Amino acid sequence: MWRYMRVRGDESREAFDAWLESLSDVIPFATLVHGVPLGATSYLNLRPADRVVEIGHTWLAPSAWGTGANTEAKLLLMEHAFERSGMLRVEFKTDANNERARAALLGIGATFEGIFRKHMLVRGGERRDSAWYAVIDDEWPAVKAALEAKLSRANA
Repeated sequence: MWRYMRVRGDESREAFDAWLESLSDVIPFATLVHGVPLGATSYLNLRPADRVVEIGHTWLAPSAWGTGANTEAKLLLMEHAFERSGMLRVEFKTDANNERARAALLGIGATFEGIFRKHMLVRGGERRDSAWYAVIDDEWPAVKAALEAKLSRANA
């Protein structure tokens, strides 16, 4: 799960502490599966004047992959962003090489908007191309309905 993170927190205690420190500007949420904490996702890059927020810094233990935990977490965070906070846009960014995350973002109804080349420095100076995705308020009702249907089928 650390392969595409900005900092490889699994390399040492110091690396983990550096990763944790890098999250100082985020609003984190734990991801629970049957009451067991198996991951996290966050609001970040909040731009209230533009009514935009990013959802990211997402990670899940491999045992939670394919359980619907990520889908449900994204549904809850987007629901809060659009319906309670009045956001007009929810953004997602991932390493362009992270095919699993890119497929998951399409799976939750986010629209691919392009690759930002050499977007950021990660893992001690490596240049990262980032794939950008978003859901906008006009799309939210259909995205929400699709996510609820997907979760309903998974829980049936």
